[in-house]
Amino acid sequence: MSESEDVRSRLRQMRGRAEDLTRAAEQATDPAERRRLQDEAHRLESRSVQFSGMASGDIYPME
Repeated sequence: MSESEDVRSRLRQMRGRAEDLTRAAEQATDPAERRRLQDEAHRLESRSVQFSGMASGDIYPME
């Protein structure tokens, strides 16, 4: 597997996990658990955007 394929695979996994967490948050009945799941989904999505930018050669990572 080439490096670019590895990066794409990792990004797909991160985004897929973020989507899973978002769906779980929507179904959670406990407000604290819902918030925890939403926060984790947001962190993963942010990391995937930053990872994608760095992989594309962007020297200014998003915050």
